[in-house]
Parts: sequence; structure tokens; C-alpha cells
Amino acid sequence: MSDHKTHFGYQTVDENEKAGRVASVFHSVAKNYDVMNDVMSGGMHRLWKHFTITTAPLHQGDKVLDIAGGSGDLARGWAKRVGKTGEVWLTDINSSMLTVGRDRLLNEGMVLPVALCDAEKLPFPDNYFNLVSVSFGLRNMTHKEVALAEMYRVLKPGGTLLVLEFSQVFKPLKPLYDLYSFKMLPLMGKLIAKDADSYQYLAESIRMHPDQETLRNMMLSVGFDRVSYHNLTAGVVALHKGVKF
Repeated sequence: MSDHKTHFGYQTVDENEKAGRVASVFHSVAKNYDVMNDVMSGGMHRLWKHFTITTAPLHQGDKVLDIAGGSGDLARGWAKRVGKTGEVWLTDINSSMLTVGRDRLLNEGMVLPVALCDAEKLPFPDNYFNLVSVSFGLRNMTHKEVALAEMYRVLKPGGTLLVLEFSQVFKPLKPLYDLYSFKMLPLMGKLIAKDADSYQYLAESIRMHPDQETLRNMMLSVGFDRVSYHNLTAGVVALHKGVKF
């Protein structure tokens, strides 16, 4: 038993339990992950990722690390942006999610380096990547500041971190959003993925994630010199951008 506690959705658990519980969720949802993303967001997740990919400060030949890359959506986009001379790593802590993403990219004829790794202990050298991205993964990490500090470490000076994550929806929409999240999501999880509990956790984890300003301050506190964010779909999602000088 650990003396340190953290959140698993709305539950309080020992820190050393969280990673295992999150792993169980994503082993469970991996096969249906993309279908459920489309259903849950009405296809909006594709637009959010497209915005992230097209607005990123990237050049041909750049090196990119995609953390918690799961199904490979961002890695595919980065590979097209950096071209044949670039380098894009698809990583995830969950083997089921990583296998889904790797196989999908291989089926599309895209061979990228893949690594099973923990964002809190990245197996990459200092000052290596031009861009680091994490899409809908930060909220599942136990020690977010540790993970953000690792992302800062592996970025080159002048490099950028992009965090695409569910955030704090605009207040007038909150009652409707809560109804959708806590009634509809678990129901859809039950009907489509035969797994209501995992989607209940995913809804709760969104609520426990830091809001836009809190995450901005967390990124500044680990060393990023300039951090801004862009609200998407009335704050349902925010794209945070941190620059390392």
C-alpha cells in the first residue's frame, strides 16, 4: 500500500494502483476505441486532431514524438508533415492500444518506429525532438508534472509541446454536457463496446483533469517559456502549446 493517493475517475486510489487500473481500461477499449471516439464525439475528434496536425510548427526532416499515440491518428499526420527525411515515433504505455495503431499504420504502408514506454520515464535523449504531442492521454497519467517535465527534457531548444485534451466546457453548456457524459457515454459504452465501466471512468477522468489555466500553469512550472491554449468546440477540448526556448 502506498501513502500517496491519486484519482482514478472520481475514486481515490493508491498511486501505485492507478497505472494498472488505467491499463485495464485501455486493454478493454482498444479494439473499439476509434468507433467509440466517432460515436462519442460525433466525429469531432477527427477535426480536433486535424487542427492540431495542420497548425503545428513543423518542417520537412523534423523529429516528432507522439506520446500515448494509441491508434496512430497523430503519428500518421506527423509523418506526412515531416516527409521521408523526418522521424516520427509512435509510443504508448498500453500494448493493446499500441498494437492497434502500429497495425493500422502498417496496413496503410506506413512503417514508423514504435515504442512501448511510460511518459513519466521517456527512453529518449535530451534535446532530441522538434515536436512532442500527446492527444487525449495526459489526463490518464498519474504524475502529470513528471510527464510534462520529461516532455520538456526531450525537446530541442525552440521545440514545441502540443497537448490536445478534454478541458473545461463553457459554463452555460455544462448541465447539458454533464447529462451527455454521465448518462449517454456509459450507455453507448455498454451498447457498442459491451463495457459501461470503462466509459464511466473516461467521463469521470475528463472532469478530474486540470482546467485550461491550471494546465497552462503546470506547463510553465516545469520549464516551458511560453504557453498558450486554444479552446475547441466551446472548451470541450483545448489545445495547449508550450515552447522551450
